[in-house]
Amino acid sequence: MARFDEKRRTTLKALGALTMLGGCAQTQVQTQGPQVKWSTGTERATLPMPANATDCHHHIYDHRYPWAPEATLKPGDATVDDYRQLQQRIGTTRNVIIQPSSYGVDNRLLVESIARFDGRARGIAVVNTSVTQTELVALDRAGVRGIRFNLAPPGTTTLDMVKPLAARIAPMGWHVQVNAPAAFLLQARSVWYDLPCPVVFDHLAHVPEPDAVHQPAFQMVSELLTSGKAYVKLIGFYNETRVGPPTYADSVALASGFAQVAPERMLWGSDWPHPTEQPLNRIPDDALLTDLFAKVVPDEATRKMILVDTPAKLYGFN
Repeated sequence: MARFDEKRRTTLKALGALTMLGGCAQTQVQTQGPQVKWSTGTERATLPMPANATDCHHHIYDHRYPWAPEATLKPGDATVDDYRQLQQRIGTTRNVIIQPSSYGVDNRLLVESIARFDGRARGIAVVNTSVTQTELVALDRAGVRGIRFNLAPPGTTTLDMVKPLAARIAPMGWHVQVNAPAAFLLQARSVWYDLPCPVVFDHLAHVPEPDAVHQPAFQMVSELLTSGKAYVKLIGFYNETRVGPPTYADSVALASGFAQVAPERMLWGSDWPHPTEQPLNRIPDDALLTDLFAKVVPDEATRKMILVDTPAKLYGFN
C-alpha cells in the first residue's frame, strides 16, 4: 500500500507539472503576436482595446506606385496586408490612413488602400490648390476626411495654400492636418486661429524638449484646443524625446499635458511604419508604444473616448 501511495503521489506531481507547463504555453500563445514588418518585437500589447478602437495615424507604401519627384523620404514597402498584422498586435479595428509626402498629390494608393478595409478605414489626402471640385468629391466618396500639409521644409504643399484649401474643404466637413516643427507652427499662429475648419496637429505638435509643457508652442496649441479649433495626435513619442525608450518619459509627460487640457480633442495613432525612424535604424516596438497610452491617459473611460468616440465624429465612422 505504501508503494502504491508513493507511486500515486509521483503521478499527481507529474500531472501538476504538465498542467503548469500547459498553462504557460497557453499564455505564451495568447501574448505572442505576429512578426510585423517595420516593428520591433512580437509580443501583443497588453492594453485592452475597446470595440472600434481607432489607429488614427499610419501610412501605406507600395512600390507599385512611383515616388513624387520632390520626395526625400523613401521608406520600404508597408502594405495593407502588413498593416493587418500590426492590428493583431495592438488590438485596433478601425484606422485612418495618412497620405505620405513621398507620393505627393498622387492619392491613388490611398484610395485603393481605404477600399480594402471594407468601411473600417478613412483617409487623409494631400492636395494642392490645383485640385478640382470633382476630385475632392471623388476623394470624399472614397473615405477621405481631411488634407495634410507637410510644411517645413515646404514641398508638395506650402503655408500659403492652407487657407484657400481650408475654405474649400470646410463645407465638406473635412479638416486640415499639419506636420511642422513647433517653431514653424508658432510663426504661422495667425493661420491656425483663423481657419474655417479644425486643425489637427501631428506628432504632439513637435513641441521641443526638455520641459515641453512650458514651451510657447504648448501654450498656443492648448489655447486652440480649449477654444475648439484644434486636435492633437498623441503619436511619434520618439520624435522630440531626450529620454528615449523604453519609457519615453518626457514625451509621455507632454502627451499627458495635452490630454489634461482637452481630452475630448485628443487622437491616438501608431505612426506605423515609422518612416522617419527607418533611415536611423531605430524601429520602435509598437506594443510598447501602445501600452504607454495607459500612462498618458490612466482613466479607461477617457481612453475609450479618445480611441473610439472622438475619431468616430471627426472621421465620420458609422
